Amino acid sequence: MSTERHASRFAPPKPAADGRIDLIGLDRGELQAALAEIGAEPFRARQLWHWIYHRGVTEFDAMTNLAKDFRARLAERFTVGRPQASADNLSADGTRKWLLRFADGQEVETVHIPEEDRGTLCVSSQVGCTLTCRFCHTGTQGLVRNLGAAEIVGQVMLARDALGEWPSPKDGRLLSNIVLMGMGEPLYNYDNVAKALKIVMDHEGISISKRKITLSTSGVVPMIRRAGAELGVNLAVSLHAVSDELRDRLVPLNRKYPIAELLAALRDYPGLSNARRITFEYVMLKGVNDSPADARALVKLIEGIPAKINLIPFNPWPGAPFECSDWPTIERFGDIVNAAGYASPIRTPRGRDILAACGQLKSESQRVRASARAQLTPTAPA
Repeated sequence: MSTERHASRFAPPKPAADGRIDLIGLDRGELQAALAEIGAEPFRARQLWHWIYHRGVTEFDAMTNLAKDFRARLAERFTVGRPQASADNLSADGTRKWLLRFADGQEVETVHIPEEDRGTLCVSSQVGCTLTCRFCHTGTQGLVRNLGAAEIVGQVMLARDALGEWPSPKDGRLLSNIVLMGMGEPLYNYDNVAKALKIVMDHEGISISKRKITLSTSGVVPMIRRAGAELGVNLAVSLHAVSDELRDRLVPLNRKYPIAELLAALRDYPGLSNARRITFEYVMLKGVNDSPADARALVKLIEGIPAKINLIPFNPWPGAPFECSDWPTIERFGDIVNAAGYASPIRTPRGRDILAACGQLKSESQRVRASARAQLTPTAPA
């Protein structure tokens, strides 16, 4: 299925409810056009942009430099929304996971990972996922639909609400980095992802630099160059295998875009340099892809590509078909990659106790509903 057909088939729902237009997710031009419909001058769009994306205000009455009657008109026609947090879980290591519910009842998970020098928000781009990577819990859910730009930006805004980080601080942010590594394949929802990221990067609003944003893909080759040219964000690629035979099993998208095609697209990624490297994600699966021979083959495969390799200890989930590689095995793999001149940090698992670690995300509501259905289903007679 082409990316265009995919976007059309799994499009987000139309805004509904009371008929008011949610201003979240509108770009500057759309915001100005929406305000023009109620007779507002173009400069009003910049004022609202500041209140919404710099100060995080959700009520028009709080926009104190606007006339009272104008605020009333805004409230009649528009709203400034947020997704609803139907669950909020805190890990023992400080990782925080929200289950976010949207207007149509669909849900995604969003994760904040605090570290000493940064705070990273892992953002979802789809409800479920179009791919079925065998080591990933999200892939067992299947794809329900794409998220709209408002729903993607809304994850960032809700996290900043929860962290008390309005107005937008310049330094010392608790939310300083964004990774599109949550539920979904971002490049199969490119238009909405791109629109959302441009809003997030706008210097008069949330103002997170493109150098602090990483888009992760399983290898949707036709969209890689476009993402680099139009967004210029960092790119991470879920590789996980060094042969097409194994990657076909682990990452079924490889059957459509095999490793050679993927690497050719990465070598042409706009802005690629030693300062702007590709990140290869490599989940460590015991007895599957973790041998010294695999490590040497990986180094040979990516030769000439400015890159680093994130070694990810497999994070288990109920019913998972794999085990995590032993720690000495992971370290030996990393040593081989390091010796070849590639940084290969071993990603410390975060949030495992609340199923918030890499590869563990799946809408809790779907699990609960499935469990409830099982309890209500009559047992067949023996």
